[in-house]
Amino acid sequence: MRNTAMNPVQRGKLAIAAAAIGVGLLSVTGCGFVNAQQTTHQYSASDGIKADLGPLQLRNILIVASGEKEPGRVIGAVFNQSGNDVTLTVSGANGAQTEIPVKANSETYLNDTADAAILSTAGVIPGGLTPVTIRSGSDSATINVPVVDGTLPEYAKYLPSSSATPTATPTSTSTSSATPSESAAAGH
Repeated sequence: MRNTAMNPVQRGKLAIAAAAIGVGLLSVTGCGFVNAQQTTHQYSASDGIKADLGPLQLRNILIVASGEKEPGRVIGAVFNQSGNDVTLTVSGANGAQTEIPVKANSETYLNDTADAAILSTAGVIPGGLTPVTIRSGSDSATINVPVVDGTLPEYAKYLPSSSATPTATPTSTSTSSATPSESAAAGH
């Protein structure tokens, strides 16, 4: 019978190879252990922001305006996950306010096919963030919404004209929408 025992040199080579494989595996898999996974961080992947308010989910919300003291149109999407029709009230700078009706279990897209949700003033120069209060029923929150201008072609058609003023006043809560002539002036 032949002896197949390893000599000390072979054992040393085997130990070094096993250690190298172990270090290699740690370097390949260690990144996920040390660093947070990017897929676990939620963020807005657009120019607008996202917010949740009770059963309402606001997505890609932003304000399009030509200046700080100019009217601003709220655009984005509002999803209602409740079984009731609700009204989302958006209150901005200097008492500017608009209301957005959202049907039960549906969504409202604030784009060129919807009535314009116009605030009487944007509250900040385009490129900045303006604090707005969103409210529906007893739920409310203050969020910072980006204000953009018509520099980017995809937003130019949403710029309200300077004469586009909401029907709501700082003390009333009526739905604000552009008149047909204002919609035509805005390129709709």
